[in-house]
Amino acid sequence: MNENTARTVDELLPDAMLRRFGERAPGYDAENVFFADDFEELRATGYLAAPAPVELGGAGLRLEQLVEAQRRLAAYAPATALGVNMHLVWVQVARFLRDRAPGDDGNGPLDWVLRDAVAGEVFAFGISEAGNDAVLMDARSTAEHLGAGEGYRVDGTKIFTSLSPVWTRLGVHARCDAPGPGAAGPGAAEPHLVFGFVRRDGGALREGSISHPGEWNPLGMRATQSWTTRLDGVRIAEADVAARIAPFDGSDPLVLAIFSSFSILTAAVYAGIADRALELARVAANRPVPAPDGSEDPIGIRLDDPDTAARLTAAVLDHRASLDALAVAGRDIDERRPRDDWFLVLAAVRNRTTDEARRAVDVGMRLVGAEGFRAESELARLYRDVLAGMFHPSSSRALARTVRGVLEDQADA
Repeated sequence: MNENTARTVDELLPDAMLRRFGERAPGYDAENVFFADDFEELRATGYLAAPAPVELGGAGLRLEQLVEAQRRLAAYAPATALGVNMHLVWVQVARFLRDRAPGDDGNGPLDWVLRDAVAGEVFAFGISEAGNDAVLMDARSTAEHLGAGEGYRVDGTKIFTSLSPVWTRLGVHARCDAPGPGAAGPGAAEPHLVFGFVRRDGGALREGSISHPGEWNPLGMRATQSWTTRLDGVRIAEADVAARIAPFDGSDPLVLAIFSSFSILTAAVYAGIADRALELARVAANRPVPAPDGSEDPIGIRLDDPDTAARLTAAVLDHRASLDALAVAGRDIDERRPRDDWFLVLAAVRNRTTDEARRAVDVGMRLVGAEGFRAESELARLYRDVLAGMFHPSSSRALARTVRGVLEDQADA
């Protein structure tokens, strides 16, 4: 879809479409299959190019607007929202870099990602690796530099690769410890991390192979089909190299672009789950309480009970704080506000929002009661889906280390 006009969240995610998504979500979950029909509808509205600028054919949504969109989508179909989220992360990364590009031409280093998204290419997030707590700062996957202008050959295993059945561009990173002769580009002659994209055009790789060891049978977020992905000699062409970065160097703009886009958009998905859980809790809290003598007239509503009111009030206020923190972080990225604590802010927002979403679902389960405990209930699915938030980087352990480092620095000052 390329109309060269800005589109609103309502246009990209019309209510009737979202209701269809909500109706399909239980089936995708029960059958453990990809959200194929949802995905095609999102493609048709132009949602896959939502962050791309209007002048390149996208919808022109800013990050703060995209947060709102992902919340709405997740309230109806959490797994659909999380799956498409990993595509949107890369499109938002390209938008982040374009917004901050030096010079007067307005072109960013990954503008081709924006154009590809508008053209219908599907990006997947191939960064996470088992046992790699450093995430963006290091990699267990290895890269062989093939010479000047030839790119890299990559081997390794990535986990939780959402959109596995449909991606055409897999964004990965790998460590190159032995650069080849004629290594070109800043830092290419030294050990470095290479960030780039593996192309799968028409279902075929340019070089090497991909396999999916194990079985995708998770507790929740089943429709994302986030398969483990084994890379064997796959190629990153030189034109598809996004950056070469020294290990544990967070100063390259790409690092903040990825970390901010992933943290904020992923948190938005779980905020949407909390939105829905609290709506179910609100409905349950407004149910009439039958009279103890069996008469037809109720004696009030469940919200009249002080314990019920206290639980729901606390959950609503907790959620409000998460939404405000998420909105401020998104707005600050859009407005390019400088901060020297961006990584702490982003990790805190992501962890706070996903933790609060689990508490919101718990409150919903307590108020809805036995109906929510049925395996086929919407709330039971939300209960399983929200647990996935525990496994996204940065972990609570990494966040605690960051906070401790800040405290130690201040103590030494």
